[in-house]
Amino acid sequence: MSFKRTEADIDPGAFWRTLGERPIGATVITTAGENGPEGFLGLSFAHVSAAPPTVLVSVGKSTSALDAIRRTGSFAANIMPDDAEGVVRGFGGERPVEERFAGVSHSGFVTGAPVLDTAQAVFDCRVLREIEEGDTVIFLARVAGVNIGASGRALVAYRGGYCGL
Repeated sequence: MSFKRTEADIDPGAFWRTLGERPIGATVITTAGENGPEGFLGLSFAHVSAAPPTVLVSVGKSTSALDAIRRTGSFAANIMPDDAEGVVRGFGGERPVEERFAGVSHSGFVTGAPVLDTAQAVFDCRVLREIEEGDTVIFLARVAGVNIGASGRALVAYRGGYCGL
């Protein structure tokens, strides 16, 4: 089915529908909150530079973990394996914020941000700067630690669902 919008007709629904045509790695962003770990599904995680190792993540201004990232100046990007769809859906909003870490094993790494033990790969990051644009805050961050867990297939978000890569 064809779908086309221009300029003022590109509302958030049209934007997200079109973005859903791009397979995106299912990444859970975690940070240390004042009352325990916090996290959310961060589909906008990307690399910026390999030398020095720098990444970015976009965080909606209404995201519960935004203030914790600002306060701690750190976050971990957890690249999730294809057998972790339930965990990813929980962090994507199917579980209340206070229940997202229930039954999800995690530990600290370099910055103190919680790292999910089931993650396929992890980037532990220190925020360098933030940029506000529209309804989003973009964090540029220096990678303080990396970890690759067990090999397997990555979980990918695509057209509103998930599949193994």
